[in-house]
Order: sequence, then structure tokens, then C-alpha cells
Amino acid sequence: MKSSNFSIEKISRILWALALIAIPVTSFRWFPLLGESRTLVRPLAMYPLGLLFPILLFQIWRLRQKMNWSGSFVPLGAFVLFVIASSSLGALTNPIPLYSQEYVDRTIRALITMFIGLVFFFSAVWMNKTEDDLRFSFKWLLVGLSFNIAWSGLQAVTFYTGLLDRDMVTQWQLSFSMRQLDNTRRISGLAFEPAWLAGQLATIYIPILFASVLTNFRLTLNRWLEPVLLTLSLLLLLATYSRGGLLVTLASMGLTFLFFGRDVLRAMWTWFINGFRGRAFDLLIRIGMVTAILAALGGSLLFLSQRNIFRNLVTANTDSLNEYIIGIHAGARGAYSVGAWAAYEKYPLSGAGFGASGLYIYQNLPDWSLTTLPEIARQQSTENRLYPNPKNMYIRLFAETGIIGFFLYLAFQLYLLGDILLLHLRRELWTRFAVIAGTFAWLGVTLYNFTQDSFATPNIWLVSGIMIGLSVNSMKNNEN
Repeated sequence: MKSSNFSIEKISRILWALALIAIPVTSFRWFPLLGESRTLVRPLAMYPLGLLFPILLFQIWRLRQKMNWSGSFVPLGAFVLFVIASSSLGALTNPIPLYSQEYVDRTIRALITMFIGLVFFFSAVWMNKTEDDLRFSFKWLLVGLSFNIAWSGLQAVTFYTGLLDRDMVTQWQLSFSMRQLDNTRRISGLAFEPAWLAGQLATIYIPILFASVLTNFRLTLNRWLEPVLLTLSLLLLLATYSRGGLLVTLASMGLTFLFFGRDVLRAMWTWFINGFRGRAFDLLIRIGMVTAILAALGGSLLFLSQRNIFRNLVTANTDSLNEYIIGIHAGARGAYSVGAWAAYEKYPLSGAGFGASGLYIYQNLPDWSLTTLPEIARQQSTENRLYPNPKNMYIRLFAETGIIGFFLYLAFQLYLLGDILLLHLRRELWTRFAVIAGTFAWLGVTLYNFTQDSFATPNIWLVSGIMIGLSVNSMKNNEN
């Protein structure tokens, strides 16, 4: 039995490593039962996880290996049960189908996406119990990041040089992705679109690398590798031209540094001030560093200002909030959110049913969107078959699960944060690193959910699941 158990553990780690490497591929073309459908969230990582999850269930059921209990499981379980109950109630309302897509079909699809997210979460919890597990997971995540950076570099060479034929690289990308190269020369990496790549960087990779550099906790054998990967990730984030990704990263990084980096900031300030009391060479070093930082910030702003979507943030000359939203190219998102909110107003307690918000959006779009937004006008065409979504997780929760479902999900998120912060009680270098990475990622996900609404996105489950696994097992060891 020990030999068999060892083999199962080894197979589990191999499959887990493959899943982590595959995280960047968000819209894998060859997905079972989906074919060429419009379902865009198709994580390649589900292939190895599809093999791993039954093994985990076998370990729990037959080998009697227990998953340590986390308080976050209670609100998560309550949320899932309420989603099922509210969806059953929503079926009684029998909303009008949209483009032959009926309520039951949309609800089943939505429940499947939530199941995919839960597989990511519970796999992460199970596979991370110790510091070695943490190092193993983050090491293979960085391998996946390296592939992502390499493919992004290939896209950049294609966009900005004549060294590679665009049609050829497009065919390479279409061999695994649902989408060809971005027509506006924005870098999307292995993800479906640039905003999705920015979301991955903001909620998975940059939090890990930032925490590693801040705490001097090394995940690789080369001390220079984490700072280099962090620098490349930040440059890649700029190359996505994603406003949401940049704002999420800057806000999360700033808050994390404010909470956990004050000692580092104090030490940096002391070092900087002491340079003015010593040799002229020390002073020149500090002046040079300040100049380099200002030059980097100025260069980043100049780089981003080449795009209208960034220039319009400060140059849009409008007289009202609606006009400003339209002027900064966020009108369609705002209109979808307004349309979905109408479903919440109609069913405030239980919502319209999981996955059903799109059935209410078109009929409740605000008047200003019908005449000023070409995207909305195109979707009002009889030839359109696109099923709309709120593009905001919190609006979606209100619309589909009502205020009860929203607060259950909020309770789950707050429990996650509490369990992450509990790791601080260990007062070890690796737990400090984990707390900073976990908090950064949690803040990133909290903000990122204002710009996306899919439960199948691995970003919103992965790092939190890893931290919960570490936290509950750490607390159990302390009790023993």
C-alpha cells in the first residue's frame, strides 16, 4: 500500500505541475464537446486537472486521507447550495429565450463554469500543505510564466519588426488558441486577449514575484531570476495596454507595500538619507537611482500615451458622467452592467438565476447606449448571436443570485483573507512571503472582478486555494 500510495502522490504532483504550466492558455481550441462554439473560457489546465481531481477523490475516499477543514468552506458551500436553489426558482419565471438560448441551457453552462473554478480551488488546497509544496507550485507557475513571456516576445517581434510573417505566426497561434493575433498590436501572450493576460499577471505572477523580491525569499536557485521575471512581467503588463490590468496591479501593489513593506521603506529611506552625509560617490549613486526611477515612470507614461484609450482618460472633454464613460471607451461595459442590474431590481433576494443575467440585458439597456455606441447598435442587429454578459462579477452576483448570494460570496472572500493572514502567526520567512503574495493576489482578484464575470477563470481561485491549503495545515501543525 505504501508503494501504491507513493506512486499516486508522484502522479498527482506531475499532473499538478502540468496544470500550473498550462495556466496561461485560457482559450484552448481543442476542448471536448465545445467544438467551435462561442465559449471562450477554455483553460488548458483543465486537461491535467481532469485527471488529477479523480485521483484526489480516490485518496480521500479509499486511502482515507483527509482534507483539513477551512472556515472558508462553510460560506463557499452555502453559496453553491444557494446558487442551485436560486437557479431552480429562476426556472419558474421562464424568461424569454435569447437567440434560441434558453434559461436551462444558460444555467447548466454557468454551473459547469463554477464547477471548473471549484476544481481549481480544491486542487490547489489539496496539493499545498507545506513549504515544499509552496515552492513546488510556484516554481512550476514561473515555468508557465516563462513560456508566456517567450510567446509574448514572439508576438512583439511579429508586430514591430519584419522578421516574422504575421500570417504564419497567426496560424501558429490558432493551432492552440481560439483567437488570432491582436489587430491593434497589443500583446496577449498565450491568453485569449490582452486584458486576460493582464489579469493573469495582476492576480498570479506579479504577486508571487513581488513578494519574493520584497522578502528576499527565493523560489529558484538563481538570485537574479525573480527580479528579472518581475521586471519582464511589468514590461509585459505595459505591452498589453490594459487599463484595468494596470490599475489593478498598481492599486494592489501599493496597498500590499503599505501593509507589509513599511520596514523595507524605512530601511530604504535611511540608506538614501545617509548617502548625503558620506562621499560624493554615494550621493551620485542615489541621484542616479532617483533619475532612473523617474525616467522609467516617464517612459511608461509616454509609452501608454500612444494609445487613445489612455489619453482619453485625461483629455476627454465631456459634460456628464455618461459622456465621460463613452469618451474613455467604457460605454459598452457600463451599458451591460446597467442592463444586468435590472435583473437584480426585478428579483432582489434570489436573483434571476445563475447564468441568466444575459437574458435581461438587451431589453434593459440604457437609452444613451442605443444611439451613441456602435458596439451596442451592432448587437441589436437581427444577425447578431452574441449572448451578452455583465462584464462585472459583482453586478453578475447581484443579478443572478440576489443580495443573499452576493453576501455569501463576500463572506467566502473575507474568510479567504482571514485564513491567508493567519499564516503570519508562524513568523517564518516563508510564511511572511506567503502572506504578502496571498494578500497581493487577494486584492488583485477583488479589484479584477470589477472587470470580468467568469467563475471558470483560474486566476480567481488559484493563489487563494494554495494559501488556504498552507494555512489550514499550518494551524493544524501548531495545534499538534
